[in-house]
Amino acid sequence: MNEGPAANAGIDAALAQAWETIRASLRRSIGVRTFDGWLKPLTLGDCDLASGTLKLIAPSEFMANWATTHFVDHLLQGWRALLPQVRHVSIVPASASERPALFSAPAVPVAAPAVEEAMPAPSDDVRCGTPLEARYTFDSYVVGKANEVAYNAARTLAEGGKLVFNPLFLHGGTGLGKTHLMHAIGHEYLARQPGAKVVYMSAEKFMFEFVSAMRAKDTFSFKQRLRAADVLMIDDVQFIAGKESTQEEFFHTMNELISAGRRLVISADRSPQDLDGIESRILSRLSWGLVADVNPADFELRLNILMRKLQGMPQAQVPQDVVMFLARRISANVRELEGALNRVVAYAALSGKPVDIDFTQATLADILRANQRRVTIDEIQRKVSDHYRIRQAEMSSARRAREVARPRQVAMYLAKQLTPRSLPEIGRRFGGRDHTTVIHAVKQIEKLRQTDAELDADVRLLIRQLEG
Repeated sequence: MNEGPAANAGIDAALAQAWETIRASLRRSIGVRTFDGWLKPLTLGDCDLASGTLKLIAPSEFMANWATTHFVDHLLQGWRALLPQVRHVSIVPASASERPALFSAPAVPVAAPAVEEAMPAPSDDVRCGTPLEARYTFDSYVVGKANEVAYNAARTLAEGGKLVFNPLFLHGGTGLGKTHLMHAIGHEYLARQPGAKVVYMSAEKFMFEFVSAMRAKDTFSFKQRLRAADVLMIDDVQFIAGKESTQEEFFHTMNELISAGRRLVISADRSPQDLDGIESRILSRLSWGLVADVNPADFELRLNILMRKLQGMPQAQVPQDVVMFLARRISANVRELEGALNRVVAYAALSGKPVDIDFTQATLADILRANQRRVTIDEIQRKVSDHYRIRQAEMSSARRAREVARPRQVAMYLAKQLTPRSLPEIGRRFGGRDHTTVIHAVKQIEKLRQTDAELDADVRLLIRQLEG
């Protein structure tokens, strides 16, 4: 973004709008009492666009430390969903905060409570876990071939009937929906068993809480809280790799819960067999239950996810061709896909501009670059040869007949547009031709695309196919 009064005002507005949405979501998910006591006093601080770090200001050091320990992951998740530029959230006491000129509006002062001990205490569930995200339910989870096995397994476990498998181990890459499924399990189980104790936490939080309990010489309370859970869910278990004492406690917690017939859900970025630094007895225990993978979403699933999300954004005017463009171009993970849509909608609202392909490309330039598939010259030659029904060997031949020369020029043009290869290197891959031949081919195709609708359509189709 360009600096200056107008740009700063736009940044301020986007942050303020996102903050109100996150606050409303937190209030619903953790309960009014806990929210009003611990998170409502937080106010917006400065945002370093270069590092992606956002500061939230607490009225006291005590509150800043507590909110950091219990809610910083939750807050970061909310910010990333609405404004992907925010990659880190830091909660600091008011005395340590300074607001730079980037944000002209000062933070709303919030007086610290006269007696901190009189503030509402967090519930037991909040103390030994992270609150469930209200929007992560089975109803909001979009199912496709890539995730249907994991979804069905999660529903089966959440419905509370006879245990067919235990634990449930979910694995897949970042942002594919594992955390969503775990929160959905918690919501569904609580809906069917209102008095149940459901605990969700990251493996990092498990480790932090355990180490804190050891330092306080109170591991008994920590163990009792977790082992009393009817459903215990540990996210991203790969983060306890190499942590011997944490793994020891984790193993005994697993054993205790499984032996007692309690439900256990574990997630990781890899299958149990591929986890390094995790004790073999833990891996064996994880493999006893059901191991379900969450695969990258295919185009159809990505499209359905966007359409479902737009149903919850009735004010957003996003044309179908833009939705198709996003589903086709952003394939790394679902979280990034949803974040891209949020950014497009937010920027359109802030700028007052209509959403179209050009606006979307400009708004998401960094994301699109990161998601651009690496196309090779060999792929281009093969695809162009198939399209024009010539042998791939003709791409390197000396033949100059039109039915061969024109496809060869198209392939050179695409190699220049879709790969980082230099002109001399492209020339070498086309039968040792000089770089000036490549330049001529590129200029020729650029010129013909302006006047030859059929050729232009061919090039567009080939680009779409090559970019996936």
